[in-house]
Amino acid sequence: MSKNKPENAAKVHIEPEKRDKRRINSVFYEKELRKLQIELVKVQEWVKAKGLKVVVIFEGRDAAGKGGVIKRFTEPLNPRIARVVALGTPTEKEKTQWYFQRYISHLPAEGEMVLFDRSWYNRAGVERVMGYCNEDQYREFMRSCPEFERMIIRSGILLIKYWFSVSDEEQENRFQARINDPTKRWKLSPMDLESRNKWVEYSMAKDEMLKYTDIKQAPWYVVPADNKKRARLNCIHHFLSLIPYEDLTPGPMELPPRVKTKGYVRPPMSDQTFVPEIY
Repeated sequence: MSKNKPENAAKVHIEPEKRDKRRINSVFYEKELRKLQIELVKVQEWVKAKGLKVVVIFEGRDAAGKGGVIKRFTEPLNPRIARVVALGTPTEKEKTQWYFQRYISHLPAEGEMVLFDRSWYNRAGVERVMGYCNEDQYREFMRSCPEFERMIIRSGILLIKYWFSVSDEEQENRFQARINDPTKRWKLSPMDLESRNKWVEYSMAKDEMLKYTDIKQAPWYVVPADNKKRARLNCIHHFLSLIPYEDLTPGPMELPPRVKTKGYVRPPMSDQTFVPEIY
């Protein structure tokens, strides 16, 4: 997807730990996002036409920006083709099932893209750190996960995995912003707050997870996410680069003139109940 590379991208080498701190111009961001979203629509049409099956996994620490990226992914897309899966706490029945069982039913059919807002990797992350699974369950996950992913890839599914990396300082800033904004407080759960005390444990769990599950058939792609706008553009741009596609977007259509009906009298508007126009 070299055609989507920002024209004014810096040509000098920038160290990874510094790259994410650069500010990004809002006008430039909106312009680039628009270009990338148009390409996403082209991918959508290609997936539909060719009967492809695509799974994208979004993982990372709390407040790493996964939700914002997913929102920008799906904004221009048809929800019948691209759907988001964000599973809650497993039920008592699901806890007795094979661990991967409840995820299998959400995998795509032909012509679909599924975006997992957290996935089966809960076992390697939050369940491991918070003690929601035992040592045997954790070790079995590490053994079986690579084979499970190879199996679904052999079935014809394209599996793409993103890990959003955020610093301790930036996560703290985002937690504070959620506390201070009534419209964002729902994003904070007691588990999120507890994660602040287990930064090292989550780091160890992530490193261990990558060691076992960063496989050739489905590698982990790490997205530096301290800068939300830059992370969104980089992630979408990278996703587009992984799927060879052609532009099958339907061309402009000409609306036919309205057909005037004869002999039909609509009921008076006073018979309808309208929403008060407060604004």
